[in-house]
Amino acid sequence: MAESQTVTDARQALGPTGVWLGALSREPAASQRAAAARIEQLGYGSLWQGEGVGRNDIFVQEAVWLGATSRIVAGAGIANIWARHPATARAAAAALADAWPGRFVLGLGVSHAPLVDRTGQTYQRPLERMREYLDDMDGTPDAPPATAPRVLAALRPRMLELARDRTDGAHTYFVPPEHTAQARAVLGPDRLLIPEQAVVVETNPTVARETARRHTAGYLALPNYVNNLKRLGFTDEDVAGAGSDHLVDSIVAWGEPAQIVRRLHAHREAGADHVLIQPLGADVKDALGQLEELAPLLTGPAR
Repeated sequence: MAESQTVTDARQALGPTGVWLGALSREPAASQRAAAARIEQLGYGSLWQGEGVGRNDIFVQEAVWLGATSRIVAGAGIANIWARHPATARAAAAALADAWPGRFVLGLGVSHAPLVDRTGQTYQRPLERMREYLDDMDGTPDAPPATAPRVLAALRPRMLELARDRTDGAHTYFVPPEHTAQARAVLGPDRLLIPEQAVVVETNPTVARETARRHTAGYLALPNYVNNLKRLGFTDEDVAGAGSDHLVDSIVAWGEPAQIVRRLHAHREAGADHVLIQPLGADVKDALGQLEELAPLLTGPAR
């Protein structure tokens, strides 16, 4: 399967390292603009965030970021397929790609049963639902051209296969480098692979793991992530509560900046095109401080 020009262009635009910053969804637009501008100034290649039905609109947020910056790529990680009609998703992605050429990546995801069911919808058949959603996007009458790269949130082999066969690649989340190697094996060399890596710039093990567990606790309540981790060899004891030390250390890179950078390199050596750092901390200010510490080792001096 040959690499498309879309994938080639996206690899060049993204560069090696970006940022995934979920805390931005709780910030007012002015704070989001300031954070996006600072992340761009530090030299990172992209800025990503997720979407919860009724919590935020990822396309609106990305327009805010793109309007406040001049170079950085905005990534939807992910646009929730339960939040809007497929035709609306395609039109929104096309509008962003037209307004900011080469600076938007559309990530689509099926989300999680506990999060979808509480919206009054029924979460079922996630793989089939995603396939149908893609069919409807691609079959929309009079649809604008799909000029933005499209990737799927994918963890297990069958969703990764769908990402390979129907999109430009995969965005993985809450995974160690071992998963990145497995994902690359499924995707092949000609698709994008964009994993997220949570980090804590902190050398005290107790403090670092306390911060990390505030992150892992929520995700370990979601079956999709737990099942994927068990498939990778983690035990019931590892995934209980907020996670064992072994699991926490596998999912969250902590320590000196150089130690964290080694984890990012491990993802790239396993086949990642672009690794997204998610700095964990008290707030956006804390996250930006960690990104500033890491930037000299990842992007060179701030521009």
